[in-house]
Amino acid sequence: MILALAGGVGGAKLADGLYRSLAPDALTIVVNTGDDFDLYGLRISPDADTVLYTLAGLANPETGWGIAGDTFATLDMLRRYGEDTWFMLGDRDFATHIQRTRWLREGKTPTEIASAFATLLGVRARLLPMCDAAVATRVNTPAGELAFQDYFVRRHHSDEVLGVRFEGIADAQVTQTLRDAIDQAETIVFCPSNPIVSIGPILAVAGVRDLIRQARAPRVAISPIVGGQALRGPADRMLAGLGDEVSAFGVARLYADVLDGMIIDSADASLAGRIRDELHLDVHVTDTVMRTQSDRLRLAQEALQFAQHRIRAGKSL
Repeated sequence: MILALAGGVGGAKLADGLYRSLAPDALTIVVNTGDDFDLYGLRISPDADTVLYTLAGLANPETGWGIAGDTFATLDMLRRYGEDTWFMLGDRDFATHIQRTRWLREGKTPTEIASAFATLLGVRARLLPMCDAAVATRVNTPAGELAFQDYFVRRHHSDEVLGVRFEGIADAQVTQTLRDAIDQAETIVFCPSNPIVSIGPILAVAGVRDLIRQARAPRVAISPIVGGQALRGPADRMLAGLGDEVSAFGVARLYADVLDGMIIDSADASLAGRIRDELHLDVHVTDTVMRTQSDRLRLAQEALQFAQHRIRAGKSL
């Protein structure tokens, strides 16, 4: 079984490449839930839904999130009622949030709900939220502390980032399902997601980082920073604001204790020696930009081959 850690559009793309490269039941994806929030009385899980829609073949190809061909009549009516419809939710997307909220009120856990959504949409990979507790990413800015979606969507991630904290993380525990998935993994892949607010919350759940650190499986990560910039989103500005190096090396350093190898873009080939020498990680250099479905497949296959053939010999299995 292959275990992937993912969040955001970049993570969903690589997860999709892995899903299309493997036997249908051979992939488990741990999804960030730190950016979950409540809106219009509904519980919304943006990262989980982006991965779900992508694997189900429903995602909007132009944005990478939401549902292709969705309509927005509900938002139009909410505007007439005076609502500030700053967070775009399509009509079919609303159905997901309505059903999630209903199940939560009935006592189902986020882990159970993720499994149900995957089954109902024909996704045979296993989708796991990082925990069943409610965790909320909060971003400290010169304007004060902001809820993540306020920072990211409402304010277009334009604020300088002075700090990040995960509200509720002290109450979050690794689920037995996730514990078993890490233990049973043959390879662990960190998708090219924001290391601060997509992968960071997953690793912050009590027990997860230690379990991955101790895993017998080879562990590899793909850098979301290419040529000193994030391909999309604020990862580069977040790294800079928090005092981290804005580069593939900076990302590798954040993960160094839980990795065996790092995959970086050809534009960053000059960093390979530094990552090997200073962080003691193996490095694979390739084109990491996923413009097409073929790119997703190729990068996923390269990641798996890198893990199995170039790292396995160095792991104590």
